[in-house]
Amino acid sequence: MKASDTPVVVYVTYHGTPDDRFDRDYYISGHLPLVMDAWGKYGLLSLQAFFPAVDRVGTVAICECVFRDEDAVETAFGSPELAGVMDDLPRFTQLAPSRVRAVPV
Repeated sequence: MKASDTPVVVYVTYHGTPDDRFDRDYYISGHLPLVMDAWGKYGLLSLQAFFPAVDRVGTVAICECVFRDEDAVETAFGSPELAGVMDDLPRFTQLAPSRVRAVPV
């Protein structure tokens, strides 16, 4: 398998305080299916949400996005569907997402 065929993991994180609005139910039942519908055709293989066990300042939510390869990541984040994904954010939070790609060690 060449490097370009290696799955790529992107973590989308939201940072804030316990007082910041983050609708976990909508995020799981509405936003994540929207993302999968938008980007599955480009090579998004799976999504998984994680929330901290304790409410405190810092990470409010993490989404692990597994893409088929690097080309899939670039295509998804450059797609026309990106606007619809981003336009959905106010439905569950006012926090801005951050993205980071994970690399195997």
